Amino acid sequence: MTNEFKTTAVVFNHDGLGQAEEALSHKLATNYLRTLVELEQYPQAILFYAGGAKLVASGSPCLKELGELAAAGVPLIACRTCLDYYGLMEQVQVGEIGNMMRIVEAQGAASKVVTV
Repeated sequence: MTNEFKTTAVVFNHDGLGQAEEALSHKLATNYLRTLVELEQYPQAILFYAGGAKLVASGSPCLKELGELAAAGVPLIACRTCLDYYGLMEQVQVGEIGNMMRIVEAQGAASKVVTV
């Protein structure tokens, strides 16, 4: 299977995937990321801001999947302002702490930006 995501930036802008109860939203995010790994559909970057920044920190339900994506070379960029706002700067477990300039640059470099 070809990687159709290789020029796509994926955005998580809340703590999970979709507009659902927290447990379901977390399960959907984990399943989505696991499917990317299993299909080797690696995006150009995965961006985390607003509540989505919580997904790269301790207690996130999808750290394993994010770690596998990072190991495959996918940049995981979390918003420093958001992490600071939620008091998570010291709890980041995966990816890089970036700023909005880094996030905007990643979006600009992508041919498509998908918000999940």
